[in-house]
Amino acid sequence: MAKKKNTTRTIILIIVALVVLLVAAGIGANLLFGGGKKAVEVEVVDVEARSITQVVTASGKIQPEVEVKISPDVSGEIVDLRVKEGDPVTRGQLLLRIDPDFYEAQVEQAKAMVLQGKATEAQRRADMLNSELELNRQNKLFETNAISESAVQSAQTAFAVSSAGLEAAQYSVQSAEARLKEAQEQLAKTVVYAPMSGTVSKLDVELGERVVGTSQFAGTEAMRIAQLSQMELEVDVNENDVVNVSIGDSARIEVDAYPEQNFLGVVTEIANSARVTGAGTQEQVTNFPVKIRVLAPHNVTASAASTQISSRETEPEGPVPNLRPGMSGTVDVYTKTVDDVIAVPIQAVTVRDANKLKRDALRRERRGSRGADADSVDWKALEEENLQKVVFVIAEGKASMVRVETGISDDTHIQITSGLDGGEKAIIGPYRVVSRTLTPDDPVEEKSSGPGTSGPSEDNDS
Repeated sequence: MAKKKNTTRTIILIIVALVVLLVAAGIGANLLFGGGKKAVEVEVVDVEARSITQVVTASGKIQPEVEVKISPDVSGEIVDLRVKEGDPVTRGQLLLRIDPDFYEAQVEQAKAMVLQGKATEAQRRADMLNSELELNRQNKLFETNAISESAVQSAQTAFAVSSAGLEAAQYSVQSAEARLKEAQEQLAKTVVYAPMSGTVSKLDVELGERVVGTSQFAGTEAMRIAQLSQMELEVDVNENDVVNVSIGDSARIEVDAYPEQNFLGVVTEIANSARVTGAGTQEQVTNFPVKIRVLAPHNVTASAASTQISSRETEPEGPVPNLRPGMSGTVDVYTKTVDDVIAVPIQAVTVRDANKLKRDALRRERRGSRGADADSVDWKALEEENLQKVVFVIAEGKASMVRVETGISDDTHIQITSGLDGGEKAIIGPYRVVSRTLTPDDPVEEKSSGPGTSGPSEDNDS
């Protein structure tokens, strides 16, 4: 009886051992031949040709395209102020007057110096005439041997001295006249006129205030006159983007004060000198100022606005906007457009560590399950750089990694210059799968997604 029980127990142990071996063998086979991974559900789009417009976006401030700073050339007290901030002015209009008393006194003093110099000149001229007559008389006496030669030489010396005195007096008169002219110019500068037509956009002085003329350091800025009918947006464009911007590029401007309106614009100026912030720190940023002229009618009457409409613009709806200096705005500069090019959604393009891919491929080869990507990987390229741009496409139910080169991009799509021919199914999501976890030959399952999908519907964490 005991022998029978031992036999039964042995049989049971053998059966259990066989089951364990079979399970272990199955798991090993799955791991060995790649059947252990569950298919990943992914979002895909069809790779198609489309048009792409590259856009550079930047923010800045509205300012007049033409604005003149008015600073008096002379110092003194403002005794007459004819304008207020916001007043329209015309070229040559009186703006302000500085107390002229001091400068009038300077003019009178200079006039007196001129008269004094002319009197001295007349005196020196008379002295020269006398010395000339004396020289002639001495010469006649010398011819008759009435005087010695030394007397003639003395007369000649006296004549030369008087001639030089007359010349010096003439130069003194010229100097006095120059000082008079300068004093008169200083007096004229006590009255300040508008150098151009426009609007007083800023007024920094009051009646009775003392100002410092520009002849002394920077001087006092009294006011600014601007042509508000022609405004521009000045923005700072990053050094990486400014190389794509050119003079004449079209733009679309959005002003914070008018969120429902967009304004057409054109790039008119790109600075050659950079603005560097946070120099010497990790936060250092290098930008270049770029100016964009606002083409849409603004700061004019409705009737005047209708005459400013160009052939490519439409009649503005509602009142003409009143753009003011200092308003905040954002601009989209359209730098380049390409038509009928292969493109994919931006999120379809990711980067992979080439060396890691190489190690993974070699590891799969050792396991006897060399993936389809092992034959397509450019080993020479992998040795040249660690990171490469890739797009994952679906091929026979698996993810196939395609190395790509990219061109310009817009807000949603990026141009593929090599690597894709069109017609492939590019994987665009979920974000974590595309950007991190997906590897070549991973089994994937297509999720319903239209060709116009612009982003994955699942998590966007990085």
